[in-house]
Amino acid sequence: MSVAYDDSVGVEVSSDSFWEVGNYKRTVKRIDDGHRLCSDLMNCLHERARIEKAYAQQLTEWARRWRQLVDKGPQYGTVEKAWIAVMAEAERVSELHLEVRASLMNEDVEKIKNWQKESFHKQMMGGFKETKEAEDGFRKAQKPWAKKLKEVDAAKKAYHAACKEEKLAISRESNSKADPSLNPEQLKKLQDKVERCKQDVLRTKEKYEKSLKELDQGTPQYMENMEQVFEQCQQFEEKRLRFFREVLLEVQKHLDLSAVASYKNIYQDLEQKIKAADAVEDLRWFRANHGPGMSMNWPQFEEWSADLNRTLSRREKKKAADGVTLTGINQTGDQSLQNKHSSVSSYEKIQTYPTDWSDDESNNPFSSMDANGDSNPFDEDTNSGLEVRVRALYDYEGQEHDELSFKAGDELTKIEDEDEQGWCKGRLDNGDIGLYPANYVEAIQ
Repeated sequence: MSVAYDDSVGVEVSSDSFWEVGNYKRTVKRIDDGHRLCSDLMNCLHERARIEKAYAQQLTEWARRWRQLVDKGPQYGTVEKAWIAVMAEAERVSELHLEVRASLMNEDVEKIKNWQKESFHKQMMGGFKETKEAEDGFRKAQKPWAKKLKEVDAAKKAYHAACKEEKLAISRESNSKADPSLNPEQLKKLQDKVERCKQDVLRTKEKYEKSLKELDQGTPQYMENMEQVFEQCQQFEEKRLRFFREVLLEVQKHLDLSAVASYKNIYQDLEQKIKAADAVEDLRWFRANHGPGMSMNWPQFEEWSADLNRTLSRREKKKAADGVTLTGINQTGDQSLQNKHSSVSSYEKIQTYPTDWSDDESNNPFSSMDANGDSNPFDEDTNSGLEVRVRALYDYEGQEHDELSFKAGDELTKIEDEDEQGWCKGRLDNGDIGLYPANYVEAIQ
């Protein structure tokens, strides 16, 4: 093999090829990177799980707060139910996001952790067994070829140095012929120098070509050995890549709530409840419960009685008159809607009614007379069957203007039994009349 000398050959040209000595280290490093990527993926999913949990908690808190606000607010009827359904949606979605968080942590992260532990084995001296095996395999495959390459580099340097020396000797001999001061003996030495340099060039060239030929002969075996080790690394990396793909598909399934049947049901239910809101029905209900459709104890002549000595607010008279057919009063058709709204709406909870004028209509003996007037308006036991002395078990501070306040141990008189909402009507010893929680008192034996 003939190699021509060139001054520029002395410049080192770096190569990034895998076949260069030591460049297999990038393949070896990929094994360590695989272990780190497992940890990175676990951290990624762990952070997403924290986000899912925080979002679920925020949804729950939002739903709780707004459910209370809507419940205590002025909205009523079917629209109130539709509004509350939005909060119910948030609570159900919150549960699904907590399930997503649990799936990410208990399934996906645990799966990655177990695979990482099974695939990478730490050594006592540090590093991983798989990394060391790849490193040793590449080093063993490359060692013979690297040794020959080193010999080629040495032979090349020797040959290039001989060529350079020959060129210098020829230049000196040429210059000496034009110099009359040099004697024949000196000229003879310069000529001998040129001759020796030519011989050195031939000798180093032969050695360079020989070592390069040996390197070329060993290259196929070198490539085969390196390929074998590289393929082993490729197989190991292929397992990791396929595993990551599998895990990420599982993550996608856990994150994709649109594929969850219960998630679809949430919004189907929400849509149905919102569409069930009926403005006409709500207006009709309000008319029957808070408007012209309400019953009324119209003022009538009453004889004085010693028992008719307490006054009730107009709101209390309304409750006392529930279910009573009043003489001379025709109920409107809307009154029948009260049965549809048996539960107290948030609107009814917060409404206030004037109490500055109040006769004793709630105890009016004529409000319950039959058509023949057989009832005695002066019977002494008009309310005695309802009044019961009770004692407060706990302190209670009235939240509305029509609620009583008392301390634990105080005694008062219950004048109406517990309603569907758990409230009783009572009278304090100072004459104040109002509502109180039924479970805050006990009957005095």
